Amino acid sequence: MKRFSILFLLITNISFSQSNEMLEDLGHLINDALFFSNQYITPAADAAIYQSSSGWVNSAKKRPLWDVTLGVHANVFFVPNKDREFVINNSDFSFFSIENGTSATVPTALGNDNQVYLVGQLGDEEVRMKTPEGVNQEVVFYPHLSGAIALWYGTEFLVKFAPRTKLKKGDYQVYGFGLKHNLSQYLKSLQANKINLAGVVCYSNEDISFGFLDPQTSSGNLGINKITGFVDTWQFQINASKEYKKFEFLAGVIANTSDVEYRFTGEKGQIEEVVPLQSVLNEKLKEIYKTRTNIIGEVSARYQISNLYLQSTIAFGKFVNTNLSLQYEF
Repeated sequence: MKRFSILFLLITNISFSQSNEMLEDLGHLINDALFFSNQYITPAADAAIYQSSSGWVNSAKKRPLWDVTLGVHANVFFVPNKDREFVINNSDFSFFSIENGTSATVPTALGNDNQVYLVGQLGDEEVRMKTPEGVNQEVVFYPHLSGAIALWYGTEFLVKFAPRTKLKKGDYQVYGFGLKHNLSQYLKSLQANKINLAGVVCYSNEDISFGFLDPQTSSGNLGINKITGFVDTWQFQINASKEYKKFEFLAGVIANTSDVEYRFTGEKGQIEEVVPLQSVLNEKLKEIYKTRTNIIGEVSARYQISNLYLQSTIAFGKFVNTNLSLQYEF
């Protein structure tokens, strides 16, 4: 708290900074916003990792040099009940309190649209605001495109791209690239039984944004009405498949590690005319950066219709994510 008081005291010509009590109140408000942001957006960032992790492997087979595969994917993520809400208590806050109560259940970014009011006192002024809403969807759908080109020695270059997808209370985007290498080419016994084995390493970048808190003060709004999670994921997986007539059945294990960062990314508030609050908050948000490690199972089935392939994939672990794709090979 001292470092925030020192920071703001160094800024001159700020009407409300003449009061040490008000500076302390503002510091408490910042801490409460960080507590709430961590509880609110973390489940959505975890879900984004799952959404980007599945559907990378179309086939474990070795492809002829320069063969190309293009795919259109429909991804459906099932939101588990336990990640849709969290409980807040007055004891969690140093600035705000819950209006008309001491405890309340509020939605995460993956939750419903229920809201409660939080109130606080900034100097002589009351600050009153609603808690943010969730996406209010039991399933989250997003489309994306994929591509693969066969290179030398049983290796393929993979790409994935999703246009920015609008959610009810936010948006989501992912893109990535990777390499797949066929391992069964070194084991003649697997080839003889039409069993394929492939290893994959890939990188993906996800960002997911939601509307957040928008407290109003006599100096204007604070510019924290939008929060974004930026996720960088490195993924390693092994997939095995068995061919049967026009079908290829696949099973795999995915291990990934993700660095998750958060920033307030909305328009800066009117309070920026007197204090650079958004940059202070974003610096403070570094305290809740996370590294996530996941082990995910994946099963899929692929059916050939001439040069077209229809594939259904399910990834499972902490969450369940499904993917349906239509691919064309040429």
